[in-house]
Amino acid sequence: MPARGGTDVASASGNVRRSFDRWLTFAGCVLVVAVLYWAKPLLVPIALAMLLTFVLTPPVAWLQRWIGRVPAVLAVVALVGILLAGAAYGVATQLSQLAGELPLYRSNIRQKIADVRNAGRGGSVERIQETVEELQKELEAAEKGRPKPPAPVMVQSGQASTLWGFPAWLAPFLGPASTAGLVVVLVIFMLLEREELRGRLIGLLGHGNLAATTKAFDEAGRRVSRQLLMQTLVSAIYGACAGLGLWAIGVPYPLLWAALGAALRFVPYLGPIAAAAAPLFMSLAVFPGWYQPLWVLALFIALELFTNLVLETVLYAGAVGVSQVALLVAVAGWTWLWGAMGLLLATPLTVCLVVLGKHVTGLEFVSTLIADSPPLPPDIGYYQRLLARDQGEAADFLSRHLASNPPDSVYDALLVPALNYAEQDRLQGRLDAEDERLVLDATKELMVDAAALRQSALRAESGEPEVPAPSNDANAPAAPLRIVAYPAGGVADELALGMLQDLLEGQPIALEIPSPHLLTSEVADLMRKHKTRVLCIADLPPSPPSKTRYVLRKLRAELPDATILVGRWAPALLADDDRSGLLEAGATHVAATLLETRDQLCRLVPHERRRTASDAA
Repeated sequence: MPARGGTDVASASGNVRRSFDRWLTFAGCVLVVAVLYWAKPLLVPIALAMLLTFVLTPPVAWLQRWIGRVPAVLAVVALVGILLAGAAYGVATQLSQLAGELPLYRSNIRQKIADVRNAGRGGSVERIQETVEELQKELEAAEKGRPKPPAPVMVQSGQASTLWGFPAWLAPFLGPASTAGLVVVLVIFMLLEREELRGRLIGLLGHGNLAATTKAFDEAGRRVSRQLLMQTLVSAIYGACAGLGLWAIGVPYPLLWAALGAALRFVPYLGPIAAAAAPLFMSLAVFPGWYQPLWVLALFIALELFTNLVLETVLYAGAVGVSQVALLVAVAGWTWLWGAMGLLLATPLTVCLVVLGKHVTGLEFVSTLIADSPPLPPDIGYYQRLLARDQGEAADFLSRHLASNPPDSVYDALLVPALNYAEQDRLQGRLDAEDERLVLDATKELMVDAAALRQSALRAESGEPEVPAPSNDANAPAAPLRIVAYPAGGVADELALGMLQDLLEGQPIALEIPSPHLLTSEVADLMRKHKTRVLCIADLPPSPPSKTRYVLRKLRAELPDATILVGRWAPALLADDDRSGLLEAGATHVAATLLETRDQLCRLVPHERRRTASDAA
């Protein structure tokens, strides 16, 4: 009784500790989000400076071999600043000219508004408008009967000035200007001291795990650089195509819209909408009819489809390493935290999170949630579909595996591991007898599908016809070698032997699979009946091989010259680490996969035929 009480106390203590760890992790995540939001004025410039450092490191590294590090950094930063300032000045000039010309198109704009209003007359739009107007009149009539509140007192002040004597209207510009100045200074010093900064970070974060930290930094730099390069290429092609299309249609300032389209393409999801909206509104204002605006709309729809389905598929696929749903959630989260700059930095920051989740212990869940790699290995995903009683999707796993892998590997890759996982869950009390029976029944049905798909794949690889040609009686093959295949553990082992039987199709081997309830002496009698000295025992892990060791000792005593193969078929996660116990008990061979057992049986055929011929002589 005291031992049992101590076990209960230890179990309760373990549950409390696990619950405390989960709440501690949740509190840590909340604290990180709070710090990111609170420290936005400081963290945003640092993040933007790091991003620009990633972009500018390759040209600086190339140029410093010729003129030195400091001149290379200053030259690259100055060149980029001049280019950005020139582009901003050009865009501002074009926008100023556009604003001056808009009054010339006032009549077109009025005509478009009148057309839209006329389109709504007599229809549902007009009825909705009338209903809204009636409700508004009723509300106004009700308001007239109420006493009016006293008029508010308006207090006006003179022109205010800042602490340093700057006019108040300059205040909105001081924040962005100071942020831009901080980013420029950080970029310069990060480029000048990039090796020293990398060494400090590796020394701080990689203490005791230098290899993983170095890999994380290298992969993060490589992924971010590749993502930015591919995004720049896609944006440039998008802007060039938009500019050419708008020039062909006749929209004014096509270079302006091309530049804006290429720049806005860097903003996830919202950028393409804004890039199409500006020239579309321009075409509505400039052209008197609807013909050209419809062409502009069609141009951007076709360009968006081409960019998403062709350009990003060819150039951008795999560059980010983040699933689309996770990226959308990440964009929303970073935008909520950091506003417009968070929207711009969302993709590279999320890429860095994926790399951290891949290499940092304890953050694996991050990579599982947002990486574009499959969340579950195929064998576990297949087993999960069986547990969910979704045989249709489980069959899809079989089809996908056979489409990209050798046909004979389907049993070892998917079906046998599912039996192993079901046995493991049953032994650990996570799976009751009813659920285990459903998994076994589903596996039995899917075995038929797997065998048919496997045969089709083999015929497609070899180019053989669906119906084999009749054999010539003169060259008829010899009688197949009969082998007794004994399922030691029950139905799961019997199903696995059925898979082995399918793999042996076409080989001169005939498996005799008896009931798993036979006694050891009955197995020996069955071998004598079929005049065979080869036995194959199936005993799937993770169940202990104690019964198989007992059967081996008994059969070795009764049939000392028999060849006994033991199949401990399982994935690497559940495979036996030591096979010596089975070999000492009397096993001739122990195999970890069905294909290994098949190859062993095929190699036994000529040897057993020679033994049979020698005994007959």
